[in-house]
Amino acid sequence: MYAWLVLFFISLAMFGNYYVYDCISPLADVLKAQLGFSDANIGLLQAIYSVPNIFMVLIGGIIIDRIGTKKSTFIFAAVCLVGAVLTAATGRLAIMAAGRLIFGLGAESLIVAVTTTIAKWFKGKELGFAFGLNLTLARFGSLAALNSPTWASAAYDRWQTPLVISVAFAITSAVGALVYWMLESRAERRYELGRGETDKVVFRDIFRFGVSYWFIVGLCVTFYSAMFPFQTFAVKFFMDAHGTSRELGGFLSSILTIFAMIGTPLFGLLVDRVGRRSLFMMFGSALIVPVYLMMAYTHVSLYVPMAMMGIAFSLIPAVMWPSVTYVVEQNKLGTAYGLMTLVQNVGLAAFNLMVGWANDASGASADNPGGYALGMWIFSTLGFLGLLFSALLRQREVGPYAHGLETIRAK
Repeated sequence: MYAWLVLFFISLAMFGNYYVYDCISPLADVLKAQLGFSDANIGLLQAIYSVPNIFMVLIGGIIIDRIGTKKSTFIFAAVCLVGAVLTAATGRLAIMAAGRLIFGLGAESLIVAVTTTIAKWFKGKELGFAFGLNLTLARFGSLAALNSPTWASAAYDRWQTPLVISVAFAITSAVGALVYWMLESRAERRYELGRGETDKVVFRDIFRFGVSYWFIVGLCVTFYSAMFPFQTFAVKFFMDAHGTSRELGGFLSSILTIFAMIGTPLFGLLVDRVGRRSLFMMFGSALIVPVYLMMAYTHVSLYVPMAMMGIAFSLIPAVMWPSVTYVVEQNKLGTAYGLMTLVQNVGLAAFNLMVGWANDASGASADNPGGYALGMWIFSTLGFLGLLFSALLRQREVGPYAHGLETIRAK
């Protein structure tokens, strides 16, 4: 029972963290109207989050190892709070970008600290269920942020108010981390706690990973670069190109989160039973190839492409991340996941900036909805590359160099 109480409070920390990350998307058109921000500026506010994570993923685990999870979780949550406050403090782009960068310094390391905590408390118990429950609770933060134009519609009369609300969620995150600190301090006198694995990169191991691993990394960076940068501009795109309200645009964007909260553990259970992991990744990748062009060039109900994306957003992560454990030796998993996260953040930073630039260069707006086409082609191309990487992975895994992705099933 005590372990589940710990899980609740560290999940509360994650809940606030996810809200702050996703608070920019539904605010994009307000920032443009009231502060004169371009799409490139808005893309920068999201992209700059990923920049420090390129480096922090290399050292976050070391910090956690040296000072422990209870202290590091609170410190990283506090850093996130400082970043959220700075972002909301002024309408100057440079200050807001600095706030988002500081938030990024703490956010991914907070996730590593929480992951380590779960491993420490649930190792040999309901570890998979605990991870899944934590992810579901954390994504309620994304769901709340993307739907904030509905439950906090009056806040969007002024650009600063939604960001002040995000500060309140960041405070919630810090409070959750602080309560966890107190719970673990008390537990250390009563229980024997293990140590979880952290994301530390050993550079010499990078050159020892096989071809299948690099195909998975290729899928990872193309898949997430097609998903999260799209969400950065999704609400504004839905409003400008399809005439939706901000409330409906926020709900449409949150469909990805809703599908993931429900579908990810179910798809994980499915592939454990039947195998065929690279085949499932191919199927998920194929789903996202046409969706962006459907939204750009057709009048099909937006629920159709968003549902297709939601299935892919549930399926691919459920299969992709565990697949690394089959193609990389156990003692190198920290290095493998650290490198994979590093490359992912490079892609997120680059494509947030690229699509923001593409929208500005094409004059994307309510008066020129066709200006979004270039960005949608970029996303569709990423979807095709993801399909290519997953197809190459399947070809590799049905041949003589297979690691069991297609055949290993849970007993």
